[in-house]
Amino acid sequence: MKFATFVKDGKQQSGVVADDRVHPFDRPVDLLGLMTEGEDALRTAGVRALTRSLPVPLPDVRLLPPLQPPTVRDYMTFESHVAGVAQGYGDTDFEEWYDAPAFYFTNPYAMIGAHDEVPVPPGCHRFDFELEVAAVIGKAGRDLTPEQARDHIIGYTILNDWSARDLQGREMKVKLGPAKSKDTSTTLGPWLVTADELEPHRNAEGFLDLALTATVNGETVGQDRLANMAWTFEEMAAYASRGTWIRPGDVLGSGTCGNGGCLAELWGRNGLLEPPPLVPGDTVTITVEGIGTISNTVVEGVAPVPLASARSRR
Repeated sequence: MKFATFVKDGKQQSGVVADDRVHPFDRPVDLLGLMTEGEDALRTAGVRALTRSLPVPLPDVRLLPPLQPPTVRDYMTFESHVAGVAQGYGDTDFEEWYDAPAFYFTNPYAMIGAHDEVPVPPGCHRFDFELEVAAVIGKAGRDLTPEQARDHIIGYTILNDWSARDLQGREMKVKLGPAKSKDTSTTLGPWLVTADELEPHRNAEGFLDLALTATVNGETVGQDRLANMAWTFEEMAAYASRGTWIRPGDVLGSGTCGNGGCLAELWGRNGLLEPPPLVPGDTVTITVEGIGTISNTVVEGVAPVPLASARSRR
């Protein structure tokens, strides 16, 4: 099933997507609430919606992020992306990357919908997108094995981790972050596709083999396969649960794919800002086989509020 959250006539609802229409749930509940009740509750609500509710054409609604996640972990699981970006910084030593699926926590309050406008972050002059797929946790667990973790992943969605590259390069010299460079917008959508729908795409190594495409203003800039990840989502979930809990609604981003999954990788390989950074009016469209398409247009942001530099006590 495909579960969506949307606004129709000013009212926020959730429901099931089928045949370019969305069937609202027959009771006022969001996806995260149903997921917390359990996968059976989510599927039961979906079946009722398909058989009992009056469907609404998708063009008549505004799609929101399918859920408001309590946490968002964003990984770096594509070797070619890591190598390309590192090349731009003149860094060829990233041996530690191979040890474990590294991630950072990003802002769960910054989620935007599949077709929402994206403001340029305050003070940013090198704005970028990132083509990712995200797994969504449906059942709590800790210290899981990868085999156990598969039962804890309820579905998948598309994630675009919008990035202010100039801010990122500056703030990470402090050995923390990324922080404000990733803090203003993350697209999540267009809906949540349950894990069983993507099982036919799983290859012999355990990876979901889905085609990934990114365009800017209609021109293709990136293409890859999800199966080129270095770790499976089950391994990522197991690592996330090491020594702690993962809970329903937690989002695990794959990290940016290679071969043009973001502009920064191409800048690193080309040695120049080509293609150029995103500016207001640019539209980024991401399509993932088996899941769907998101498309966001960049708009003007706000100027940064001035802050004083540090008061040195040395």
